[in-house]
Amino acid sequence: MLALRLPPEVEKRLDDLARKTGRTKSFYAREAILEHLADLEDAYLAEQRMRDNPQFVEFEDVLRELDIDLDRPAQKV
Repeated sequence: MLALRLPPEVEKRLDDLARKTGRTKSFYAREAILEHLADLEDAYLAEQRMRDNPQFVEFEDVLRELDIDLDRPAQKV
C-alpha cells in the first residue's frame, strides 16, 4: 500500500482522467510509476557508476570506435 500527497492541480487532472475513462486514480498512478521507474533506476545507476569510476570518453573517440561518420548519410536498413 502506498499513500501519496499530490499538488491540487495534479489531483484534479487525475480525477478528471479517471472520471472520463472509467478507470481508477490508482490505476493511473500505478501506470505512471511503472512507466518511469525504469528511467529512475537507470539514472541512479548512471550516477552511481560515474561516482565510482569517473572516467570520461571523448565523443570523437566513441564515434571512431563505433565507426560512425556523422558527415556521411545514414544507410537504410
